[in-house]
Amino acid sequence: MSLPSLRLKANADRRLRNGHLWVCSNEIDVAATPLHGFQAGDQAILEAAGGKTLGIVAMSPNNLICARLLSRDIKLPLDKSLLVHRLNVALSLRDRLFDKPFYRLVYGDSDLLPGLVVDRFGDILVVQIASATMEAHKDDVIAALTQVLKPSGILFKNDSAARDAEGLNRYVETVFGLVPEWVALEENGVKFEAPVIQGQKTGWFYDHRMNRARLAPYAKGKRVLDLYSYIGGRGVQAAAFGASEVFCVDASAFALDGVERNAALNGFAEKMTCIEGDVFEALKELKASEERFDVIVADPPAFIKRKKDMKNGEGAYRRLNEQAMRLLSKDGILVSASCSMHLPEDDLQNILLTSARHLDRNIQMLERGGQGPDHPVHPAIAETRYIKSITCRLLPNS
Repeated sequence: MSLPSLRLKANADRRLRNGHLWVCSNEIDVAATPLHGFQAGDQAILEAAGGKTLGIVAMSPNNLICARLLSRDIKLPLDKSLLVHRLNVALSLRDRLFDKPFYRLVYGDSDLLPGLVVDRFGDILVVQIASATMEAHKDDVIAALTQVLKPSGILFKNDSAARDAEGLNRYVETVFGLVPEWVALEENGVKFEAPVIQGQKTGWFYDHRMNRARLAPYAKGKRVLDLYSYIGGRGVQAAAFGASEVFCVDASAFALDGVERNAALNGFAEKMTCIEGDVFEALKELKASEERFDVIVADPPAFIKRKKDMKNGEGAYRRLNEQAMRLLSKDGILVSASCSMHLPEDDLQNILLTSARHLDRNIQMLERGGQGPDHPVHPAIAETRYIKSITCRLLPNS
């Protein structure tokens, strides 16, 4: 396979030598290798300014991140063989971590497969492709997945906004076997069904698995409020961990139908109360009704999607957490989470401290959590670490 060259400017290879995988358009020697000579989805041999080869990259010539390293060996382009190898490496980690086949199998750059995410639900695989290069090799992706995992069904859930920047259309399609509307999974000993076709992202959020498990000692015998509950990942598990009563709040009637479905699946329907509507409005109504909770989970969608959203996003996190604190009992537990990559964990902690002091309450930080090990962090790529979860205790000021 003969590939064109992509030449870097002098000293622009430093980040890659230090472990990074991304190449920015302003690092390219466009006089030697103009970016307009490439199409999105091409592969190229990356060269340092002196001509030394650095590996093979996937091209996105119209984006700021114009290339991502696929392999440091120029004999290993992206094809079925490389995909099978990388899938086996990824699978070996998940097999060590989990005794049942419910996890994120592939997490993009961190598993050296940029633009590819695969979530496993037993013998059903849900795949997200976010790069033109991976899209060009989607048949190889299907072939590699079927060889390594022998699934009964593969769903391409390619409807994310990330595809727009690559010039890719959005679609959801069963590309192998049969995929039902709802698929079974088990997490922390609790059974669920996830709506992989109509649900958010791949239908389930495996990234908070460990944080949901940590809810167990706090929830037992307590009254729990789960904000932005989706289909009950935390709320139903809180019920399974012995909560006396659980309220789930979400704007989506479809998601709350999932809460009821999963609660019934585990025999906890009588413990659950679902509230449909805007979370901020629901918090005001609960406060007006003088409701109190022993444990509140505040795990919203990303309030900060881009750096320019920082000010408004931080304000939204503060309003959410402060309103939640107003509903806590005097010795209450707040689990505050963020999936906003641009919000540092220390900033979330400061938001919690500021909110508590505004209410004249003392606060203790009890636990910190991140994404589970099936979402491994690439140490050179800060963007691969995005989940923050802080468990804190709110106490009277006296």
